[in-house]
Amino acid sequence: MSWSRTVEREAVHRISVAEVLLTDVRSCGPLTFCAAAAWTRSHPTFPRGRDDRHSPWMLVETLRQLGICVPLRHFGVPATARFLIDDVSFRLDATAEPTAPHGASEIICRVSVGDLRTGRSGNGVTALRMRAEFLAGGRTFAHAAGGARILGSRRYAEIRSESATAAPAPSGRPRPQAAVLGLESRADVLISRQEGDILVDPADPRHPYYFDHGTDHVPGMALLESARQAIALRSGGLLLRPVSGRMTALKFTEHAPPAVIHCFPYGRTGFFCIRQGGERTAEGVLRYR
Repeated sequence: MSWSRTVEREAVHRISVAEVLLTDVRSCGPLTFCAAAAWTRSHPTFPRGRDDRHSPWMLVETLRQLGICVPLRHFGVPATARFLIDDVSFRLDATAEPTAPHGASEIICRVSVGDLRTGRSGNGVTALRMRAEFLAGGRTFAHAAGGARILGSRRYAEIRSESATAAPAPSGRPRPQAAVLGLESRADVLISRQEGDILVDPADPRHPYYFDHGTDHVPGMALLESARQAIALRSGGLLLRPVSGRMTALKFTEHAPPAVIHCFPYGRTGFFCIRQGGERTAEGVLRYR
């Protein structure tokens, strides 16, 4: 495996090269792949903690990039396809996870793909599931899994034609202090308060990570981080860094009107449900040490 340069940004649906984590992806057997990722010590959105451990979202973002790169490179999925997350889960072994060295952590990913579905003609992958094992220094420290649907550009345009909206300008609603949410910058805050509710409401609709490229709905990673921030707020800053969790996306979460996050911290666990227009759009749970 090589960590000399990143894969093409188009292969992971990123505009900024700085947001590309994968450096190598190779087939290593039927429906199995080996990949390398470089987790920088100084990621602007996901900085390492005071104990030098990487943000758990580096793990989830690596899986997201694998879920795009592998189908594009190895299953003949066209570059114009749209990838929709159905669900994602992860778990970290806090006793084995690496700390950030000088430069970047060199991560190995062992990936297996299953539940492949194709279109009516039998040609073209339309859905898959992926499982990944993450190693550093030859030691397994995490696992992640997820399912995704893959839509052609025409089909995606058909189902989104009446719902797609551009991200609105920042609202004037009150926001929590970044430090309470375990953040260093106010620009990373994705929630606001309104009459006791917590809303999905990014302080920066052009955030260089969450909205690296224009989207006609709220991306899954932004929803997951919004839920983490809501749990941090409800817990008074006690629950900040999850070590495992899962999220299921039930529907598209639109940019407007702002979705409401219902969350319930219970011990070292935080349950969440995101609602918009009276319907659940996503739900899940995050667990903490």
